[in-house]
Amino acid sequence: MDLRLVPRVLFLRAAWRKRDRWDAARIAAHQDHALTELRRAAYAGSEFYRRHHAGLHDAPLDRLPPVTKADLMEHFDEAITTPDLTLAEVEGHLRSLVESGGDPGLPWKGRWWAAATAGTTGRRGTFVWNRAEWATVLASYARANDWAGFTLGLTRPLKVALVSSRVPTHQSAVVGASVRSGVVPTLRLDVTAPMEENVAALNRFQPRVLVGYASALKPLAAEQLAGRLHIAPQGVMSASEVLSAQAAAELESAWGSAPFDVYAATETAGIASPCTYRNRHVYEDLLIIEPVDQAGNPVPAGTTGSKLLVTVLFSRTVPLIRYEMSDTVRLGGRGCPCGRSFTVMEDIEGRIEDVLQLPGRTGTVNVHPNVFHQVLDQAAVAGWQVIQEPSGLRVLLAGLAPGQSEEGVRAAVTAALMAAGAAHMPVDIRLVERLERTALGKAPFVRAWKNRP
Repeated sequence: MDLRLVPRVLFLRAAWRKRDRWDAARIAAHQDHALTELRRAAYAGSEFYRRHHAGLHDAPLDRLPPVTKADLMEHFDEAITTPDLTLAEVEGHLRSLVESGGDPGLPWKGRWWAAATAGTTGRRGTFVWNRAEWATVLASYARANDWAGFTLGLTRPLKVALVSSRVPTHQSAVVGASVRSGVVPTLRLDVTAPMEENVAALNRFQPRVLVGYASALKPLAAEQLAGRLHIAPQGVMSASEVLSAQAAAELESAWGSAPFDVYAATETAGIASPCTYRNRHVYEDLLIIEPVDQAGNPVPAGTTGSKLLVTVLFSRTVPLIRYEMSDTVRLGGRGCPCGRSFTVMEDIEGRIEDVLQLPGRTGTVNVHPNVFHQVLDQAAVAGWQVIQEPSGLRVLLAGLAPGQSEEGVRAAVTAALMAAGAAHMPVDIRLVERLERTALGKAPFVRAWKNRP
């Protein structure tokens, strides 16, 4: 890792702990000031934002037009605020990391860190951060440990095992490579590696904190319950995929405490994470989030939005102002026994792309993954996946739970679909050793035919 990051990350973590005592008014004042500074920097350095916000430079945030990933990538060279980089250069750097197996934790050109999204929800997004921004990214992920109550120090290192993607262009790989140190010994495991290899590595390492995709943690919990995995982490953190209630219960059964469900994205870094009471608080000092309906209108607290607009208050190299994400989330209120006034995020239901559009009895119907959770969470030992194909649905089950049969699962899925308004269609049940994963190692619950890599 770049050792110059360490003091900055430690400074930020200490400073941010004081913010835990901020009340709602102090949070709002901070957001107002930080937003003003962000917009000043964006208008000074980004031709894209000067044009995109033309005539609205003094308008309130909610009057500004959203920015999609496609917008940003199409106009990347105008959006970025430094003349030193172009999209072609950044993409070339990422390709070289993949081809050469280089260390993504080291700064490119001595100044930059870069990562890319998988592109499974549309065009791939490429993002770059300077040293100050990257320190903030790292500190935002470290905050999840702080809020969960995981302490560290020179005499008590925080041993972290990360089970995710080792593709060097994925942010989890860049973060993992950036935080390696004696204070945070990190074991990075490839989610696509054979289970027995990852189990053996975890047994040797004995992490204090286990972090991974939900689809990686569920089979590890099964290994723990089966007696092949023998670890006793202080806590388990799920990230980057939706954690279902059934999966959370299985993780708790395996390791004795409820998992911490962390919400983050490549573009934004940490967005929200749970306190020790498992209330997930939004990082409102680092970003402003706006759940909106399909037309872009704000939805009230307690209502799930159709998409999310995110303004990253510390973004400067590639400013993100009302950046559109397809995540569907529900915000609650403030107030928590932990004493933090940061807004609680009540639920993360997934992405618009996770909703399948299927033929219905009277037209097309939208089928949410929850329809499948009700049936398949109980049926599969280590996870499941529904893949939409032209001829019907293919259901992958990573192991069949005791008392379940393929024919029984097929009948239950068919009945659930009919209850959701879908027309009768072929449902192909297949037992597999492992689920199909994206280029970055994720295993989404549902995959529409058009989104398959």
